[in-house]
Amino acid sequence: MAGIYLHIPFCRQACHYCNFHFSTSLKGKNDFIAALLKEMELRKDYTGGEPIETIYFGGGTPSLLDEGELGRIMERINALFPVVEGAEVTLEANPDDILPPQLRSWRERGINRLSIGIQSFFEEDLQWMNRAHNAQQAIECIRMAQGEGFNNLSIDLIYGGPTLPDSHWKENVDRAITLQVPHLSCYALTVEPKTALDKMIHLHKKQDVSPDDQARQFLLLMDWTAGAGYEHYEISNFAKPGMRSRHNSSYWQGKTYLGLGPSAHSFNCTSREWNIANNSKYTAAQGSAVAELEVLTPVQQMNEHIMIGLRTMEGIDLAMVEARFGKEEVRRLQREAEQYIRAGKMASMEGCLRLTREGRLLADGIASDLFNDADATSGS
Repeated sequence: MAGIYLHIPFCRQACHYCNFHFSTSLKGKNDFIAALLKEMELRKDYTGGEPIETIYFGGGTPSLLDEGELGRIMERINALFPVVEGAEVTLEANPDDILPPQLRSWRERGINRLSIGIQSFFEEDLQWMNRAHNAQQAIECIRMAQGEGFNNLSIDLIYGGPTLPDSHWKENVDRAITLQVPHLSCYALTVEPKTALDKMIHLHKKQDVSPDDQARQFLLLMDWTAGAGYEHYEISNFAKPGMRSRHNSSYWQGKTYLGLGPSAHSFNCTSREWNIANNSKYTAAQGSAVAELEVLTPVQQMNEHIMIGLRTMEGIDLAMVEARFGKEEVRRLQREAEQYIRAGKMASMEGCLRLTREGRLLADGIASDLFNDADATSGS
């Protein structure tokens, strides 16, 4: 099974914290759609004929696509790829784009899951982030989506910002639970280099984030969601049983996926490639937009397996490591993990190495320490 990711690189306005590739000008949208359809045709063999079980429209703001554009894209996907019956088809949407006519149109064109960029239910947070929607729209769009039959629904929430006290963070999470949203993607506010937020912090126009606040709010989040019956199945993702994101799970399971559109990444288990992050150059390339290709060495494959495995609740399956990389790699991993097991940051159970509740605060650092550095030491 494989997946398809489509990057729709347009937004109405720029959120201060965002470092994804996008443009606030919609002038080139028609030419972009033509180039996207052409790329799809030229790269239809990338997935090797594997059945397509997930399709994901990301961005940017995919909800800016009109019904004709979305219809043409879905029609071409179904014509070129073996899409399985019941495939998960997700559209990222902003609250200000969600109205009953749009929701009905999306369903008619095959969208069966929405990922809504709520971020917060508080006006001061939304204004601080420069979001295009308001607090009332944040609530109403969820109810409208549910009213139109979108029961497979996810929302994004951001924590750890200077405008979000713990009491408001609890209200945000409680609101999502009360609205019966079955999937939550929750991210610590990250100050990415060269973003508007980064510049404003350096100019002392905005307050910087506090790592201590972020750690505390992450721990609180884990407690609140567990108490409400959500699985913490990946570092940033929480789902009611049976409601995990199948598309994002395929990333963490190391499955093949084809990325289409500017800046989109593709992966086929042995190599990774990504398209140029420039709308006009992507359009001019007419489907031949791969900018870079990286063939992964066995050590790089192993390190990627460690990184994505530790992010999930299942952890690193040692039997799978042995099958792919050998017994010595299992022994090395166990040796490196021992310090974290003793410190209560990791646990070894049922043949897997997993992060504990406290260990999840240090996921990236622990993964880095478990990496095999053979490539670096050999100079390759």
